[in-house]
Amino acid sequence: MKSNAELQQDVQNAIKWQPLLNAAEIGVTAKDGVVSLTGVVDTYANKIEAEDAAKNVAGVSALVEKIEIKYPSSYTKTNAEIATEVLTALKARWDVPKDKVKVKVEAGWITLTGELGWNYQKEAAKDAIKSLMGVTGVTNDITIKSESTESVEKTTIENALKRNWAFYDNDVRVQVLGHVARLTGTVDSLYQKNEAGRIAWNAPGVWAVDNELVVDWN
Repeated sequence: MKSNAELQQDVQNAIKWQPLLNAAEIGVTAKDGVVSLTGVVDTYANKIEAEDAAKNVAGVSALVEKIEIKYPSSYTKTNAEIATEVLTALKARWDVPKDKVKVKVEAGWITLTGELGWNYQKEAAKDAIKSLMGVTGVTNDITIKSESTESVEKTTIENALKRNWAFYDNDVRVQVLGHVARLTGTVDSLYQKNEAGRIAWNAPGVWAVDNELVVDWN
């Protein structure tokens, strides 16, 4: 098991390895697998980049993120201008159904609502706007209601997990109730936990995923 100092150094190196972040001043602390990030970046995309870099480091069991976004003082956009750019970005994506996502902007913070058939469409909506200037945060409240009315088949999720190299010899258990998939057990990293959730979301008929996997790296 890594010491706190080793984990701290690994996360710092992972952040510096990202081209968009190698000049960013991001502080990292680590204690018993819990990593905290502080500092200031100039875009929301860079904030997400730092989070993702930290999550993928072996030994990170939880992430506390306190990174601030500060745009140049000369740069200003109204909420209406940001909302217009968000709508344009969403329309440009082939994987986001037209006129299905509603947008609210308050102090640069974007809230997405609506109903879509697949989780990948929900993620695509967020991905489409993360690089827009002026964005200070995103709340993705889009709900999923699959076009399939059939209940989820447990074996399809289990087989998909078995096919993925990340879950070789990991203890991931799947339970299904109607359109809800529940994941329990233990994995080695936050990356594996998030990947298991993504795989479960891809199953036809899934409307919700209850990801209760515990990260235990040692």
